[in-house]
Parts: sequence; C-alpha cells; structure tokens
Amino acid sequence: MKQTESFEALLAEIRACQICAAHLPHGTRPVVQASISSRLLIVSQAPGRKVHETGIPFNDVSGDRLRHWLGIDRETFYDAQRIAIVPMGFCFPGSGRSGDLPPRAECAPTWHPRIMPQLKHIELTLAIGQYAQAGILGAQCGASLTDTMHHWREHLARGILPLPHPSPRNQAWLKRHPWFESELIPVLREQIAGVLNSSGRTR
Repeated sequence: MKQTESFEALLAEIRACQICAAHLPHGTRPVVQASISSRLLIVSQAPGRKVHETGIPFNDVSGDRLRHWLGIDRETFYDAQRIAIVPMGFCFPGSGRSGDLPPRAECAPTWHPRIMPQLKHIELTLAIGQYAQAGILGAQCGASLTDTMHHWREHLARGILPLPHPSPRNQAWLKRHPWFESELIPVLREQIAGVLNSSGRTR
C-alpha cells in the first residue's frame, strides 16, 4: 500500500510540474499514464496540441495509428495497470514551422530518474521517434531514425523496440520502408499480445 501511495504521489507531482512554464506558449499540462504494475512502457516524444487540450495521451490520429500497429483497442491502451506512457516531455512544447517543437530539455532529466525505477514489471519498452530513441537507447541509438530502425531486432533482444512516430507526417518514411509493416508489425503485435497476456498471470 505504501509503495502504491508513494507512486501516486509521484504522478501527482509530475502532473503539477511547472518547471518549464515560462517556456510553454500554451501553458503546462503534463500528460503521463503509469502504474507500478505496468508491463508495457511506451516512451514517446511529447504531447501534441489535441493531447494537450484533452489531457489524454495519444488521443489523436497518431494514437489511432499506434493502436493499429499494436493491435489493441482504446480500452486496453488506456489501462494503466498494463500500459505506461511516459514521454520525453510531459507537456506540449508548442508548434514550429515543420511540426511540433522538440520536448523541453528539462523534462526527462528531472522526472525519468524518479519514475522509471518504479516501473519494475516492464517487459517491453517501445521507443517512439528519434527523441525517445536517443533517450532510451543512448549510445546504441543510430545516427538516424532509419539507422536505428534497421537494427530493431538487436534492440528487441534487449527488451526495447524502436518505432517511427505514428504521425501522418511520417507517411513518406513508411512508404519508403515497406518492410516496417510487413516484417516488424507482425512481430510487434506478437510481442504486445505476449506482454499484455502475461499481466494476468502470476510471475
């Protein structure tokens, strides 16, 4: 009980964070989903405008595509007991000329060292997009998204699966790399099914 209360207190602290308030044109609204029992960890970039407005992670077209890739419905996706969603930046950073701005640099170093060690039951981590891949893979991250993705089997062997961001802006990348849907997606869905099914079994 104390561990659960402590974790809930940490989530409340994250959701009340004001560290980057002066730099966020749309204000602060940290978005995070997690439980100490989560088995799947999704590390993404940062909330977009619609997610900022609703406070629900991946509550947009990118989320629709991601759930399609994973082969799960919304109810499963938003079950924090099984799935944790911890972005590199918890707040919407605003928009630039070519899309959303990068996650604020203060965010992950402040909160990841506190929340990640609490997620002790994670069996698979999805690193979505270049910022998440750099943060999670570190020196193992490739020089480009494509380079990292080409080595997905090696990363998966360590329990980390890199994915491109499911944003419509990445449609051109998906068309140039048809192996992603033909080779990686079936493996991804098999992995997801195994991880989520294990959440109901005693370890």
